[in-house]
Formats: sequence, C-alpha cells, structure tokens
Amino acid sequence: MPETASPAGASASQEAEITAALGKRSVVLVGMMGAGKSTIGRRLAARLRLTFLDADSEIELAHAGMTIPEIFAAYGEPYFRDGEARVIARLLDNGPGVMATGGGAFMREETRNRIDDKAVSIWLKADADIIMRRVKRRADRPLLQTADPAATVGRLLEEREPVYQSANLMIWSRDVPHEKIVDECIEALHAWLCGTAPPAQGTPDKMGATQ
Repeated sequence: MPETASPAGASASQEAEITAALGKRSVVLVGMMGAGKSTIGRRLAARLRLTFLDADSEIELAHAGMTIPEIFAAYGEPYFRDGEARVIARLLDNGPGVMATGGGAFMREETRNRIDDKAVSIWLKADADIIMRRVKRRADRPLLQTADPAATVGRLLEEREPVYQSANLMIWSRDVPHEKIVDECIEALHAWLCGTAPPAQGTPDKMGATQ
C-alpha cells in the first residue's frame, strides 16, 4: 500500500532536499481521469523547480496534434497504449521532472516497472463522485463515451485501484485548495526520500476540489 500524508505545511528547505534526493529520477503522478494529475503536477513541478511533462500532451504532439479521442477513434485503444508506453519511457529517460500520466498508463506492467526504476510514483486517489463532477461536462474522455458514464467510472475504479495501490505514495484528491494537495505531495515525498518520520495516515476531506 502507498503511504498517505496529512501535513501541516511544506517548506522551501524540504523542496530543495527532495530535488537533491531525486537525482535523475522523476516524480510521476498516476490515478484516474479527473484526479487532478495535470493541475497538481504543474504546481508541484514549479515548487520543486523541475520540468512539468504531460504524457497525453506528448502523445498528441507525436501524432501531429491529433487529440487523444481522435487517436482512439482512428487507431483503437491497443495502438494508443503502445504509443503511450513508448512516450512515458522516453520522458523518464530525460528526467528529472514531474510527469502526469493518463489514467490507464499505470495498468501496463512494463510501464509500472519503468516508473518504479526511474521515478517516485504518487497515486492521486479520487472518489467516484469527485471524478464524475469533474469530467461530466467534457467530451475528451474516450473511455466515458458510453450509455452510462457513472457505471463506467465505477468499473474502472474497481479494476484500477488495486494496481494504483502499488504506487509509492498516495494522496487524496478532494475539494480543497490546490496548494494543500501540493503541500501534501511535498511532505510525502520528503518523508519517502529523505528518511524523515513516516507521514500520518489520512482520510479524504470532503469539504472542497482539486481539478
């Protein structure tokens, strides 16, 4: 199980120590669509003074600007997953950085092993109601183009969460200010990399949203 954190607040010294401890490794955010990987990843990268990389954006660039739904429609999911694995491998070889991955990327064993070798992984865990609230108005989620998107989210959570649990760390993605989630990521990374006291076990705060 990944460790969780509920910190009082992260510091600039922690950020510098994390970057030094990472060396050539990256930080990779995994989790479901709508968990906030790109939004939190950009802010975390800025705090750690590292490059932010969005795997989905890199895949679109590699396909001459085709969107993810267009790639799915034109070539199918297996083709997309193969390309996704290659892109993530290339980005990890160019570390360090902070990378947001697509929701299904971590399901491939080859990719998990590469992330484990070249990065510290953080699972942004979001409940089904949070995910649906964030994605229901968007048409760029090819896996949700179904008659019952809520049922699809439930099925994907059931399939994927046991795999996401193999990430190094887990942070609850919930309705709180973005910087609170970033602080929690930094506290957890510092504890993991720098040998400080283990993070306190946390539970999701239902009060507000990281998107």
